Amino acid sequence: MAHFIQNLLDQYGYYVLGISLMLELLALPLPGEVLMTYAGLMVFQGHLNWILSILTAGLGASFGMTLSYWIGFKLGTPFFEKYGSKIHLGPDKLKKTSLWFKRYGNKLIIIAFFIPGVRHFTGYFSGVTRMPFRTYMVYAYIGAFIWTGTFISLGKILGPKWEQFHHTITKYLLITGILAVVIFIVVYVYKKYRFQLHDVTVGGLNKGVKTFHSLGRVKFLVLVSFGVFLTLFILMAALVQDFLANEFADFDALTSYIVHAIFDDSWVEWMNRFAYLASYQVLLTIAALSLIWIVIKGKDRFLEAGFLLFVIVGGEIWDEGVRRLFHRTGPKNLLDTFPSEQTLITIIFLGFAAYLMVRHVSVTWVRTGAILLVLAVSFLVGISRIYFDIQYPSDVVAGYVFGGVWLSLNILLLEIFRFIRNNKMNFST
Repeated sequence: MAHFIQNLLDQYGYYVLGISLMLELLALPLPGEVLMTYAGLMVFQGHLNWILSILTAGLGASFGMTLSYWIGFKLGTPFFEKYGSKIHLGPDKLKKTSLWFKRYGNKLIIIAFFIPGVRHFTGYFSGVTRMPFRTYMVYAYIGAFIWTGTFISLGKILGPKWEQFHHTITKYLLITGILAVVIFIVVYVYKKYRFQLHDVTVGGLNKGVKTFHSLGRVKFLVLVSFGVFLTLFILMAALVQDFLANEFADFDALTSYIVHAIFDDSWVEWMNRFAYLASYQVLLTIAALSLIWIVIKGKDRFLEAGFLLFVIVGGEIWDEGVRRLFHRTGPKNLLDTFPSEQTLITIIFLGFAAYLMVRHVSVTWVRTGAILLVLAVSFLVGISRIYFDIQYPSDVVAGYVFGGVWLSLNILLLEIFRFIRNNKMNFST
């Protein structure tokens, strides 16, 4: 089927691209991702126009999503209850899926495009559950163009290697989509049941401390810090397992190829600047500014200054220890590249500085800006390591995770120490 459609695409180009994606989103078994990455290859070869390909594919997918919505809207629940079992959507499954979709559907439409078997029924359930068409249209059309643009652009970037890396790309995009769904559901559940979670958390933390009836802001920071630490620790364990099993080959080859395809030789000067962001001149300056901020702020000076020193010194020991433990040889025969020293220490230094901003500044845009700055700088540092072939992409990712584990652990400990100290002070008064 895939080869047949590719032959048609060679002959009829944009028409086949748009119609095929429309039909796929009506739940026909067509290889949408293969078709789009192959169209990207034709863009690479100069047979198709990149922008026009994305426009055609996005319009075709949007039209398919529109048709499926109105089919679901017109036929409604009775039709699927009667005939749904023929497509594995019997009454029980339909009821459960409809309830789930009413809760999460509109926000997950964009993500659903990247999950095979889910995107094909998204439009139908949106119609069956009577989601407002304007709301559906915004999310569905945005998702359609993001989905088509992603795969066509990847095909263009990969060029002749699109077939070699196609399955790897699809696998990682699927994993990313599932993780995004899980994160969204967790956030949704937290927002909806935050008061119940608040009571449970406060009750658990106050158990045995009857003199304390309110943890104020600390309860939230402790809870979030613990959640982040636990998540990153589990991810770190998974990375170690994959490292020991030599599972990084496909990921490293694909990511390196994409980075070098996007950033050519003209980026050398910029990449040197990105790499400089992880230098000790920059990071120690950040640490010094953090210390000045702690002193000026005038609250918990010794506790926060002590943790700042412990985070930095302990982070260096943590970095040196884990790199020597795994003893990986990098692309240019450099020793001990797993995890990346640069991304690890960047996360630690900048992350703790951002934590201080989030902890003590009430202005929302300052908090958001601090977090985005850490993410942006860490990403640019990681890209420079891959661009210069100093470290493998898996080294860079491991640096983020290992650094995040150390940072979140220390933030958790700091908040616990802060709570214990304040608890003792209130008790003494």
